[in-house]
Amino acid sequence: MQIWTEPTPNPATLKFLTGAAVMPSGTANFPTPESAGRSPLAEALFRIDGVTGVFLGADFITVAKADEADWDALEPALTAAIADHFANGRPVLTAAGEDETAAEDGADGEIVAQIRELLDTRVRPAVAMDGGDIVFQGYEDGVVYLYMQGACAGCPSSTATLKMGIENMLKHYIPEVVEVRAAM
Repeated sequence: MQIWTEPTPNPATLKFLTGAAVMPSGTANFPTPESAGRSPLAEALFRIDGVTGVFLGADFITVAKADEADWDALEPALTAAIADHFANGRPVLTAAGEDETAAEDGADGEIVAQIRELLDTRVRPAVAMDGGDIVFQGYEDGVVYLYMQGACAGCPSSTATLKMGIENMLKHYIPEVVEVRAAM
């Protein structure tokens, strides 16, 4: 298996392309080694000194590094670990994750459905190209709460992306939306 890398807008993350499916559907975010228990792949990557986060996308893996770590040293070790994992037929995940697309109830259900549709069709494909994802966390009193993952988490341009890109688009298509905020 050949692994390619791509830089992301976030200098603390690097995107690894496998040329094959990583996740059959959805994404998985592991911001700490302790959170990686359901992913043998994420656990293997966290064993490499300097790794601080792992994000799994449809056909890519985004890895975050500590400030003091150097990509020149990390990249070959990570590439080898990813190639070894897939060459040995190990699973990416061992347990099902939470269903992020649970049905929405209440008066805001239609607005939430519109928000999710726009995020899924217009936003998520764009942020996936940069090695990240954006997850809907909630909608209340005109405010949309979104959580950035992968390369998008901690990216210097993520605030601008939320405010100038996503907020403007959602306000244009859904007049009930008055603001977009980053969820913590």
